Amino acid sequence: KCIQLYEMTVLRHGLMTVGPTGGGKTCALRTLQAAMTSIAGKKDNSPADAARYPKVKIHTCNPKSITMNQLYGAFDEATHEWADGVLCTLFRKAALDLSGAKNWVMFDGPVDALWIESMNTVLDENKKLCLVSGEIIQMSRYMTMMFEVEDLAVASPATVSRCGMIYMQPTACVGTEAQVQSWLDKLLPFMKPEAERFKTLFDTYMQPCLDFVAHDCREYVPAVMNNLVCSCFKILNCYAVPFQ
Repeated sequence: KCIQLYEMTVLRHGLMTVGPTGGGKTCALRTLQAAMTSIAGKKDNSPADAARYPKVKIHTCNPKSITMNQLYGAFDEATHEWADGVLCTLFRKAALDLSGAKNWVMFDGPVDALWIESMNTVLDENKKLCLVSGEIIQMSRYMTMMFEVEDLAVASPATVSRCGMIYMQPTACVGTEAQVQSWLDKLLPFMKPEAERFKTLFDTYMQPCLDFVAHDCREYVPAVMNNLVCSCFKILNCYAVPFQ
């Protein structure tokens, strides 16, 4: 998925990573950022590698945690002065960065027709953010617009067609086996001798229990399987703490 994400950043200036919580969306993005920045920091890079793997900066905001006026900016009704929104500030900061580093503007939150439609001029070939104040901010060639979303239920076809799509499912990206192994690697010292027994128990009972919850239980708040596994490990760690 990291390779797919990298190739998408090369081909498109707008992309969406789609998947539920625990699917690895943020981890894939941060891993790719760390890898590219690490390669860019090497002194013996060839000119081709330096151009292909530049340093990466990520500017993140949650568009649903603030109002439309706070996101895009608005005129003050009392003073009639323009106040920049969070998106304006991040977008302008990324557009004015001419250091050669990649600037990824990340929207980490659900897609809503109220705010995403105003991004259409950014995502199409114009690559311009048009504000109510009349200001137009041009994207630089080092910028990429990214959206981390759970689903595309309310996204319009106009928006979806302008973005590259990367689907990330927890079962395909980070299976429960990887989570079990990661937990076993971090066992407390006094639990290390029982690692094999823990692994046997998880291999025997974990998946049947998850299948039971998925098919035979009614969840008032639907949970992702990876999240249930993490919760199980946290409960076990709580019981183990007094015996350290």
